[in-house]
Amino acid sequence: QVQLVESGGGLVQAGGSLGLSCAASARTFSSSIMAWFRQAPGKEREFVAAVRWNSGLTYYEDSVKGRFTISRDNAKNTVFLQINSLKPEDTAVYYCAAGRGLRVGVASEYAYWGQGTQVTVSS
Repeated sequence: QVQLVESGGGLVQAGGSLGLSCAASARTFSSSIMAWFRQAPGKEREFVAAVRWNSGLTYYEDSVKGRFTISRDNAKNTVFLQINSLKPEDTAVYYCAAGRGLRVGVASEYAYWGQGTQVTVSS
C-alpha cells in the first residue's frame, strides 16, 4: 500500500501562483508514476500532469502547459505541482495519484489516491 498526502491548497487571486505537494509513503513498482488530477464542481476528474520517479519524464494536459510544472524529489518521496498565472477555471480539488503509468492520463490506471486539496481562484 502507498499512502499519499497532499498539501498546499488554498485561496488565491487570479494571476497568482500556488505550489502543491504530495508526500508518498513509499515508491514501488505499482506506483512508478505520480500524477495530479483535478475535479471541479459538477465536472469529471481530469488529468493535469504526471512525472515518472526514475526518469523524471513529465506529461501535461495541453491546457495547462506553460503554467503548470510538475517535479519530484526522490529522496523525500515527494511530488510537487507549481501553478502559475492562476485562472478562476483552475478552481478544483486537486488530487495526487500513484500508479504504474500504463496510460498516463487515465484516472482508472492509478491505484493510489490522496484525499485531495482545494484550490480556489478568485477573480
